[in-house]
This record gives sequence, C-alpha cells and structure tokens, in this order.
Amino acid sequence: MLNHIIPETFDRLKNIISAQEDHLHMVETGTVVSVGEGIAIVKGLPNVRSEELIYFPNNVIGMAYNLDPDSIGVILLDDSQKIQAGDEVLRSGRVLDIPVGDMLVGRVIDPLARPLDDKGGIHSKERLPVERPAPPIMHRAPVEVPLQTGIKTIDALIPIGRGQRELIFGDRQTGKTAIALDTILNQKDSDVICIYCGIGKENAELAKVIRDLKKYEALEYSIVVSAPGNMPAGIQFIAPYAATSIGEYFMEKGRDVLVIYDDLTWHARAYRELALLMRRPPGREAYPGDIFYIHARLLERATHLKEDFGGGSLTALPIIETEGQNIAAFIPTNLISITDGQIYLSPELFQKDILPAIDVGISVSRVGGAAQLPYYRYVAKDLRLSYMQFQELEAFVRFGARLDEETKKVIERGRRVREIIKQKQYNPLTVSQQIMQLIAVTEGALDEIPIEQIPRAKRTILEVVEKELTDVIKKIENGIALTDEEREKMTTSIQVAVEGIKEGTDAKN
Repeated sequence: MLNHIIPETFDRLKNIISAQEDHLHMVETGTVVSVGEGIAIVKGLPNVRSEELIYFPNNVIGMAYNLDPDSIGVILLDDSQKIQAGDEVLRSGRVLDIPVGDMLVGRVIDPLARPLDDKGGIHSKERLPVERPAPPIMHRAPVEVPLQTGIKTIDALIPIGRGQRELIFGDRQTGKTAIALDTILNQKDSDVICIYCGIGKENAELAKVIRDLKKYEALEYSIVVSAPGNMPAGIQFIAPYAATSIGEYFMEKGRDVLVIYDDLTWHARAYRELALLMRRPPGREAYPGDIFYIHARLLERATHLKEDFGGGSLTALPIIETEGQNIAAFIPTNLISITDGQIYLSPELFQKDILPAIDVGISVSRVGGAAQLPYYRYVAKDLRLSYMQFQELEAFVRFGARLDEETKKVIERGRRVREIIKQKQYNPLTVSQQIMQLIAVTEGALDEIPIEQIPRAKRTILEVVEKELTDVIKKIENGIALTDEEREKMTTSIQVAVEGIKEGTDAKN
C-alpha cells in the first residue's frame, strides 16, 4: 500500500512545484520626464499605442495621447501630485475601457466606473472601449419613433425621435438642465435607459441632479456619470465617450437609450487645456484644430440600429452654454452643424417668466414630423407659424400702432397660446394631456377666457381628459387617427369644460 501512495504523492508534489515556477515575459518600461497639471511627458515605451492605458506609481493611470518620435504625451486620469519626474511607468497592453451591463443601472459612477455612491463596487465580465467607431451607415435605420419629453413646446413643435441628436443651448441659468431632467422623468414608463453625464459642473449642481432623480424615482432606470470640475481634465475629457459606450451596450441589446451630455462647453474647455499643455497648435479661440472632430466622433455614435444589428437606439441631447446670446460662437456653430436640430433657450423669455424659455423661432428639429405621433401634426400644423407671427405683431404693438379687429384677434389668440405652452419643471404631461390643451387653444375654446384664468382652464381640461374621453385618449396614445366624430366630441367636451371659467385669478401651472 505504501508503494502505491508514494508515487501518487510525488506526482502531486511535481505538479505543485511546476505551478510555482517563474514564467518570464517582456514588459516595456518608460520614465516620467515631466509632469504638468493633468498631463505627463514620458520617454521610452517604443511600441505603445494611441489611447493605451499607462500605469504610473501610486495607482495612478493615464492614457497615451501624443505619440511623438522622442516622447509620449500622457493624459492623466488621476491626481498628478502623486507622481514626479523620474518615476517608472509600464504599458498595460490594452486601450482605455469601461465595464458595462445592467449592474450600472441606478448607480452613480465616475468615467472609469468607480462608484460614487454607497452601493458597493462595480463587477462586470463585459467591458467596452471608451472610444468606439460610430455604426456604419448601412447598419442604421430611419428615425421614426418619437422620444416624448413631456414638454408641450418640444413634443408639438420641435419633436425628438429615438436615435436623434438634438442640441440644447442657451445662456447660463436659462433652464437647459431642467429640460433634460424633465425628459428623463418622462421616460418612467417607456422602458428607456437614461444616462446623465455631468461634465465640469460643481459638486452641488450634480448633487441636486442626483437628488431630483431619486426624489422622482427616476434613478431606478438611470445611470449618472459624474465628472465635476474638481476632477482632472483628463477625466472630464473621457466622460462623454465613457457614457456613450455604456449606452451602446444597451443599444446593441435592442434597448432604447437616452444620453444627456451636460455640458459639452466644459468638455471642449477641458480638451483645450490638455491640448495647450501638450503644445498642440492652437486655432480659433485657442482651441486645437481637431475640436470639431472630438464632438463629431462622439455624436455620430447616436443612431437607430436596424433590427439585424440589435434594433436599439441611442438618442443624444448635448447641452452647451452660450455667452451673451452669441449663438454664432465657435463651439455652438460646430455643434449646430453636427446635430439634427437645436432647442434654444432665450434669457429674455426666462426673465419674463415664460417657462420653459424655448425660442420657437430659432429652435428646429430636422427629423420633424417623421418622428411624431399623427395627431400632433394635425394640432400643431399651423401653430408654430401663427405663434411666430404673434410674437412679431406683439413687438409691433408696443410702438402704439392702431390695429384692425383681425390683428387684435391674432394677438389675443397668441397670448393664450403662450399661456398654454407654459409648463412648470417636474411636471411632464402625457401625449393626450398635451393634445387636449393644444386643441383647446387652436380650436378657439379659450378665446373668451381671461388670460389670468388660463392656468385654471388647463387643469380643468386635464380633468376632462381623465374622466370623459378615455376611448379617445387610448387612440391618441397609440397613434391611431381619430374620426371626424371623435374630433368633434373632443372639441365639444373641452368647450363645455371651460365654459364657466370667466373671472378670478389662479396660480400658474
């Protein structure tokens, strides 16, 4: 028996010893030559690739960006104070990537997927590169399904489709983030994954966004990628690309995704800072020559895929900030030319308490009615033009001009349209609720209602929607055309509902 045990024991010992043997492999090393605010210049690493991860001491990581003949410019993704000239660096052999998957939903993370909440670490078997090529044109399907924002002005006059890229821009403090948040809140029952990417913002602003998402139970279907202004410029630079890679994972699984970049003005500034530190040639406004390309390659990744390639969609809502209403500045004009439309928020409307402060004349959607439910087209076909005419007439009236009766009617109707499209934040409306209120003003049901009573009329109309017209509501929500009898019934019900409202005042809705 001993003779049987001893050979078996020896075999096991041999296996253990062989497993412990050293296996040599080549590792390229380099040396830090200099360190700047957010960058490092490295010598060595002759075979390093563009965008490859570089390991520094003290767990600092960077991304190879400038590949010069005698040195490498590395964008640091951690605190540059932890490294110094002379430190040894190593190649990782892989490009910058990020974990993706369902475990990210409901989480607050940084652009490297490090958790910023108290829900534990992120563990995923699947990873995607932060920088990925945009889907080929032959993989794309037309944008035909609407992405309802719950905001009357947008859904009726500037419709957004799933897979579209719609720019939101305006001066600071005009409600850009508010529109983005309301759009997220309106996706609660639509099975759309929402990704909010905050770039360069103050921690207090990002904390407010997260608090609002939690308060209205929107974080359950959302992911927050946070890159505040106190993070390194490299982190702010990669943030929108990382958020897009997370969204592409769901899109390729057949899901619909909404990504909000808030905002790309700070992203451009972070890239300008890095480019100037790396001594790249500056161009207009000191931005490097490829500033257009960094945003184009980001937003081109938003699309609607054909069924053969997953069938999902990724809708992009980039936000940028203008200065002094200068919409012809460098970054705004770049992004206007890249996107499929824009929503402009006017500080003048904001100061007049016309919220959301969307300037209908400048705002446009290049997808238009192709991604809009049929009844919107019926209701809003002349609304945009008539409202713009009213704005011109109202400005003309201020000079004291005498008006004929027809012009007075146009102005009075326009004032009621303006009251109807006013909408508080955190108050998205369903399709049918929007349609009913718009029909009330376009069909003249509110012409005899005093302006101060319009908010009360709006609430009364919503009560009619819920109680009396359930069959009509279902047809509108499902995009089914209404018969003439149903349209007449709807108009009559609204007129009866608001008939008794004549005097008094009420708070605005």
